[in-house]
This record gives sequence, C-alpha cells and structure tokens, in this order.
Amino acid sequence: MCAVHLRKAVLSDHTPSTAAPPERMTADERRSAFSLASIYALRMLGLFMVMPVFMLEARQYEGGADLSSVGLAMGVYGLVQAVLQIPFGLAADRIGRKRVIYIGLGLLALGSVVGALATSVTGLAWGRALQGGGAISAAVTALLADQTRDEVRTKGTALVGASIGLMFALSLVLGPVLSSRGGLPAIFGVTFLMALAGVLIVRFWTPPEPALPDPSQSKHSLWGLLVHPDLIRLNFGVFALYAVQLASWVAIPALLIQAGVPKDDHGWVYLPAVLLSFVVMGLTLFPMERRGQLRPLFLCSIGLVMLVQAAWGWMTLGQPQLWLLGLLLFLFFCGFNVLEASQPSLASRLAPLGSRGAALGVYNTLQSLGIFAGGALGGLLLKSVGAFGVFAASTSLMLVWLVVAWGTHYVHKSPFGAVTAHSR
Repeated sequence: MCAVHLRKAVLSDHTPSTAAPPERMTADERRSAFSLASIYALRMLGLFMVMPVFMLEARQYEGGADLSSVGLAMGVYGLVQAVLQIPFGLAADRIGRKRVIYIGLGLLALGSVVGALATSVTGLAWGRALQGGGAISAAVTALLADQTRDEVRTKGTALVGASIGLMFALSLVLGPVLSSRGGLPAIFGVTFLMALAGVLIVRFWTPPEPALPDPSQSKHSLWGLLVHPDLIRLNFGVFALYAVQLASWVAIPALLIQAGVPKDDHGWVYLPAVLLSFVVMGLTLFPMERRGQLRPLFLCSIGLVMLVQAAWGWMTLGQPQLWLLGLLLFLFFCGFNVLEASQPSLASRLAPLGSRGAALGVYNTLQSLGIFAGGALGGLLLKSVGAFGVFAASTSLMLVWLVVAWGTHYVHKSPFGAVTAHSR
C-alpha cells in the first residue's frame, strides 16, 4: 500500500502573515479557520434543527395531510443547494468570496423569515428553498484555502467538518426543545438570528480577503473540472459519504426506539458519540498526515463506515442492543469525521488556482446531491424493502467508493498546477 506524500512546500498563491513552524497554524490562519467554521456551524445548525420535528410539525399546516408534499418541503433545500453550488462557486472566483458569503447568508435569513411566517406547507417549501439558495459552501472553503498553507489546511477543513458533525448532533437535541416552545416558527426565528450572526462574523472576525487570482492563471473550463479523473474520485466520494449518512438516519431512529430510547432522547445518544469521535480524529488524522500516512487512514475510514453499515443491517434482523448501537455510532463518526475533514482539503489542492471556487462548487454540488439522494432513496428503500435494504444499499455504495479510491496516492503535480492524485 502506497503512503500519501503531501508536499512540504507552500503554495505560491498564499503567504502567511506570521512565521510559524510548518505544521503549526499562524494567528491569522487560526482566526480564519475558527471564524469560517463558525459560519458553517451556524448555517448547518439552522438547516439541521428542523430535521427531527419537521415531518410532525408540518402536518398542522394547510396541506399537511399530503406527506409527499411535506417531505418535498423538508428536502427541497438540498436540491436548490445542488443547483446553485456551481454558480455560487463561479461567482466567488469573479466577485470575491466574502461577497458571495454575504449574499448566501442573506438568502438564509430571508428564507427563515418566510418559513416563520408560513401558514401552509407551500409556504414552508418556499422558505426552505430560499434557505437552500444560500449555497456558500464553496465560497467558505475557497476562502479558507486562500488563507491557509498546504501543511495546515487539513486542520482548517477539519474544524469545518467537525462543525457539521457537531451541529448534526446538537440539532437533534435543540430541534425538539425549540419546537416544544414555539413550533417551526421558533426554529426558523433562531435560524434567522444565526444568519445575522454569520454576517457579523464575516465582517468583524474573518481576516481580510486576499486579492482574487487572475482568471487567466487557469485556462481550464468548467467541463475540464467535471471530467478531471482526480477530482471525479473526490466528488464521487463526497456524494457517497453524504448519501450514506442521510440514508442511515432514515433508519437509525427506529433502531434506537426498538432499543428502548424515547425519540426525544435520541440526541443524547448521538452527542457523546460525535464528541468522542473528534478526539479520535485529532489523535489519528493530523499525526498520520504529517508522517505521510493519509492514504491508509483514508481507506481504513471508508472501510470502517462500510463495516458499520453492514453491522447496522445485521442488527435489523434481531433486537437491537443500545450499547452496540452506541458503539457503532461512535465508529461511524470516527470514519465520517476523517473523511469529511480530509476530502475538501484535498479538493482545494487539486483545484486550479484561478478556478478554486468553481472546483469546490462542483465538489459541494455532489455533496448536496448526496444529501438529496440519501434522503429520497433511503425513504424509498425503507418503504419498499425495509431497514435492512437501506443498510445493504449503503454498504454496497461504500464498497464501490473503496474500490474507486484504492489505487490513488497524492504525490505529483497536476496539469492544474497543484498537488494531485496519481493512480498506481
């Protein structure tokens, strides 16, 4: 098995403002990483909090008897995000990262107001669609890549990835609490405040945006980004990862209920599993990357998520045990966090300098499509063949990803002029 050999040189497009050891973040890099992770966290928490309560609360609205409409209203934000990720990424390369982030947070705030004032499922759908219109993932990741060196970029993207896992777990605790005090309007209202807080963070905490690269530095078309084999591997990977995550959470709540955990207490099972997995990520990802061993960790993480899916499928055939469910949740998040943290870092290095936003827009489009496909197909499989079918399909998808990723290590320069994946 070949080990990963990441470059030990600094990319020419970024020079840190303060000298620091190669693997240690400068003050500006820490400021950038924490502020941008905070923006991501606030946005994702607002979007996630409706997940555990939306299907129940929306039935009280006009048109709520049509469960297919309710499901569409809940998931439409993912579809809108998928459509807009590439345009927003292209815009980030042309008009600036921060401007795109401001626009996206504004749409999140507007959608939250529409959702809070809605009296029908159609109104809820419009609110969720506007929230999804704030597709700022590519702009945030591109700005983080602009403001960090190769050697520490994975630490920065790890903070963003950790924020996703943590906000997912917190949302399962906070969503029901807010819903019990004010229904969906309370959740939309808090999300509106989070969007405003994000604007203040960008304005007053995030470091100044560096000058945009000259578009002439990248002569590669959008089609070139779509068909580049190394980026295809990463794009397929993020699609598979999020499809499996969303599909899993179509079936996991029922397993927890069968194990004796009331639905309002599920978040207290998820939260310790997520927090402990962050400790494991810190002890494995960063030291192994510095030693040039990212590839075996990457492949092992894919295999770990695959085995967890298979184990959950086996559990559906009998009576689930809570201790085993908790252990498998911990192992799932151990694998998920490593993959979530390392993939966007690699994507930013593979991207051509003048089209980093566009390349990350494609990457985040596949992420959003994975969310949409995982939820939609997971629900369809659960209805037609049961929970075992959901986990069997997820196991199969992870196996395909493992095969796709197996013959890759990162050592050479790409035609784009950045570190690239090289097939054995």
